Amino acid sequence: MSFRNPGPGRRLPGRGPRLLAPVLITLAVLIALFFVFAGVWTDLLWYRSLGDGFSKVFTTQMKTKVLLFFSGGLLMALAVGANMVIAYRLRPAYRPVSVEQQGLERYRTSVDPHRKAVLYTLLGAIGLFSGLSAAGQVGTWLAFMNRTPFGEKDAQFGMDISFFVFVYPFLRLILGFVFVMVVLSILTAVAVHYLYGGLRLQGPGDKASSSARAHLSVLVGLFVLLKAVAYWFDRWGLAYSERGRVTGPGYTDVNAVLPAKTILAAIALICAILFFVNIWRRGMMLPGVGFGLLVLSAILLGGVYPLLIQQFQVKPNELAKESPYIDRNIKATRNAFGVSGLEGQNYAPTKQPGTKELEEYSKTLPNVRLLDPALLSPTFRQQQQLQGFYDFANPLDIDRYPDKDGNKQDTLVAVRELTGPPSSQSGWVNEHLTYTHGYGFVSAKGNEVDPESKGPVYQTYGMPQDCSDKLEDGSCRLKVDKPQVYFGEQSPQYSIVGNQKELDYPPDQETIYSGTGGVKMDSFANRVAYALKFQDRNILLSGQINEKSRILYDRSPRERVQKAAPWLTVDSNAYPVAAGGRVVWVVDAYTTSAGYPYSERVNLQDLTRDSNTERPSVGTQRRDDINYIRNSVKATVDAYDGTVTLYAWDEKDPVLKTWSKAFPGTVKPKADLKTAMEGAIYSHIRYPEDIFKVQRGVLSKYHVTDAAGFYSGQDYWEVPVDPTEKDITEPPYYLTIQMPSKDGKSQPEAPNFALTSTYVARNGNNLTGYLSANSNPESPDFGQLRLLQVPREVPIWGPTQMQNAFKGNEQAAPILNRPQGSTTQVVYGNLLTLPFADGFMYVQPVYQQAASGAQYPVLGWVLVSFGDQIGFATTFEDALKQILKPGTDVPEQDADSGSPDTGQQPPTTASPSIQQAINDVKQAFSEAQTALKSGDLNKYAAAQDKLEAAINKLVELQEKAGQQPAPTPSPGG
Repeated sequence: MSFRNPGPGRRLPGRGPRLLAPVLITLAVLIALFFVFAGVWTDLLWYRSLGDGFSKVFTTQMKTKVLLFFSGGLLMALAVGANMVIAYRLRPAYRPVSVEQQGLERYRTSVDPHRKAVLYTLLGAIGLFSGLSAAGQVGTWLAFMNRTPFGEKDAQFGMDISFFVFVYPFLRLILGFVFVMVVLSILTAVAVHYLYGGLRLQGPGDKASSSARAHLSVLVGLFVLLKAVAYWFDRWGLAYSERGRVTGPGYTDVNAVLPAKTILAAIALICAILFFVNIWRRGMMLPGVGFGLLVLSAILLGGVYPLLIQQFQVKPNELAKESPYIDRNIKATRNAFGVSGLEGQNYAPTKQPGTKELEEYSKTLPNVRLLDPALLSPTFRQQQQLQGFYDFANPLDIDRYPDKDGNKQDTLVAVRELTGPPSSQSGWVNEHLTYTHGYGFVSAKGNEVDPESKGPVYQTYGMPQDCSDKLEDGSCRLKVDKPQVYFGEQSPQYSIVGNQKELDYPPDQETIYSGTGGVKMDSFANRVAYALKFQDRNILLSGQINEKSRILYDRSPRERVQKAAPWLTVDSNAYPVAAGGRVVWVVDAYTTSAGYPYSERVNLQDLTRDSNTERPSVGTQRRDDINYIRNSVKATVDAYDGTVTLYAWDEKDPVLKTWSKAFPGTVKPKADLKTAMEGAIYSHIRYPEDIFKVQRGVLSKYHVTDAAGFYSGQDYWEVPVDPTEKDITEPPYYLTIQMPSKDGKSQPEAPNFALTSTYVARNGNNLTGYLSANSNPESPDFGQLRLLQVPREVPIWGPTQMQNAFKGNEQAAPILNRPQGSTTQVVYGNLLTLPFADGFMYVQPVYQQAASGAQYPVLGWVLVSFGDQIGFATTFEDALKQILKPGTDVPEQDADSGSPDTGQQPPTTASPSIQQAINDVKQAFSEAQTALKSGDLNKYAAAQDKLEAAINKLVELQEKAGQQPAPTPSPGG
């Protein structure tokens, strides 16, 4: 054997370059699979860490995805591959000589040696994409396999509602999959027949061989047969028709489209048979005629005929023709959104209550909430932050807690959440090992302010956890033994705890996590997996992580519930509850569907968006279209160990029953919630916001239950815009109200905690309706909706009009309309509307804060309106006296309840010096307005200076009188 010198610049031929590409591809695939495995493994560990059978949620989904992936992928690949093989085996032995065939011969020559490789590659790609598509339909498959009857039948077909919610989507899924399979088979078969001469475009004689014609006749016949099935399914799809005035089959659908779909299904079936018969016939005339008849029938019966019926029969007599179908839609929509039993109550408001009416409604007056949760987060931060690395949610939450006498009252609640280490102390160890959790539950009375600070009166506060209401032994009535918040709305992305010391209270005292939350880092494999998941090598390299360590992630209460139960839709706002000595997050969750027949579809995000959802602590819903919703689940998340517990709330909901069968053991019965932590959590259950917002959006139209009235639309309503914001819907408000009796004659109902909202006329501002939901779980009427309807002939100002009236009030305007450059700013709080003494009362707290520096609002004044009277004072009681008849007794709060009794009188009866200052403010304001109207800018500037000086003088006098916030508010309130 001899070797030749390749010479300079030449290399011996070798296998290296040819092996390099396969090696790199294999390495890339292995790395990708390793990342996928790490993601799957960490997800499994996370679900296992939840306990209570939640690992079944993960394993059931994964098993179903694998089953659908391989079933869908293999079925698609086998069907397409079989037709390609059949087409190849049916290739003609002789191909006539032509220019076309000579050109194709070159392709055949190049493809044939690699025929199997091309086939397997193509089928692999088809199978992969088909499998991925099928794996994405886990929800549809599980819902179909575990479907539960509704026990109600639809109005048109007489089928159980469950067919449309669970079965029909699955049938459509299968039909669509088979359609794709047949279409791909036709395309690939045509390609193979053409490549190997079974189909020709040039040359004499038949353009298709008898074998190719028979093969393609079968495939096209299958396609047309599927079209017949699709026409039959389309009949059921009319349950979601949008052709008429409302969702669901209208007159044209029932009398034209429905019979047309039946006829088209029959024609398509006959046409499919003609294609199958063509296997034994020569030529395509017979199936061609049948197919042409199908196309023509589809145009005439499916398009032209319904159009003629709609234009010439329905449109001239639309109300008469559509009334029965509008009735169906109204009934179905109200059932689907849980408002079927709601009947509007006529409520004609009075202008001034008498003494008897005032006595009947006096119970709610001391409980009017003066603190706005959407504004007080900076105040909580200023007074209760205590350390720069803590913060509070924005907005705060509203709950109910007892006072020292055991009476429940509206309460602002929040937890002190961690924002992270100071910037000067940032670093991986501090960010993930040391600064790991928030600390403390803070609550404040919603209807009181501190006499000195004009800020909240705190019930639980401070570090360490303290309280204002203590038992004889000195312990807090509302105890929080575990104030650490490891799972909260602002928790870090991930923290590693359990081995190293963490920052706690007091700052020089460190603690080690002793809970069971999170995933154990007890193996090298787990550390590698999480290092890949978070793309952070420090998890792998840190010496402070050992078998005692736990990693906490996916820590937001909403996020944990949504991940633990992906079949649920989670409410936008979780709220903390102090129960059993622990902090527990309560999260409302819904079952939804877009398949309820005849029900109007609405966009979930659009109906739930309001001024609160623009704030950082409130989430937003997905842009899903739904036409069914139930508050079927109440979920809790322990703030210390992250335990997620799901409780069935609406145990009759068929959708919840379906998912409970799909994931058994994940949802506990409602009775367990009543006994959880000795019932401490149950007493804090409230009617959830998002379902209420969806229901109020639906009721803006569907409070009209008469078909004629619904058709005209003249009594449609709107949810008003937030008068303190711009161009965004007003949120509903939690507050204690006293609703009138249902018959309008007897005594008003007892005061109850409720979620409330108002309506105004469409394209108008007058108040037209008032919606409330009982949110007191101890009441037998919990969850009951009440709708007060204001007669059209009674003009009552809506929120926007009342806000303008407040700002323009001659008493309030000179004080509240601060000139540019003032040292303090005025901030308007939530404008509350509540039924009162056979009328409506508006209450709006007004806050002031510094124009710069430490900006946090404190209560300055209260605006109250009833009828055509407006009251303005520094306390609610004083403002109320101004709008009621002289001599009427105003209920006062108990003298020892912490009421803001500052001794200050309404502006009309103020001390002489303060009254003179108020008069100076009014005079300066009047001069400024006069100068502005005349266009004299010099006089206007001088008047503005005079106005600012007068306001500053008034503030100074009020501070001396103890009526303004002290420079440093007391942290305990």
